[in-house]
Amino acid sequence: MDLKKGDQVRIILGKDRGKKGKIIQVFPKQNLVVVEGLNLHVKHTRPRKEGEKGERVQFSTPLNASNVMLICSKCGKPVRIGHKNIENKKGRICRKCKEVI
Repeated sequence: MDLKKGDQVRIILGKDRGKKGKIIQVFPKQNLVVVEGLNLHVKHTRPRKEGEKGERVQFSTPLNASNVMLICSKCGKPVRIGHKNIENKKGRICRKCKEVI
């Protein structure tokens, strides 16, 4: 998986298509990412104690990593990611502007 926590991404598929956000959590084995403030779902909670009210809790749910594209920090466009050896380390590069991400 080429996406990391803190990356800016654009959603390319689903109900939030076209929106931008920051990755707050990554699940590489399941190929999922959680984007801050997007793909929100509501969970209704029951009151546990007497006198307490029930609530509607909103939370971001994971998206498949194939449904998001990384936004290049140099050109500002959604891009595919390439790989290149930079000083004996594997680095990510932008496929459009060829800059290191």
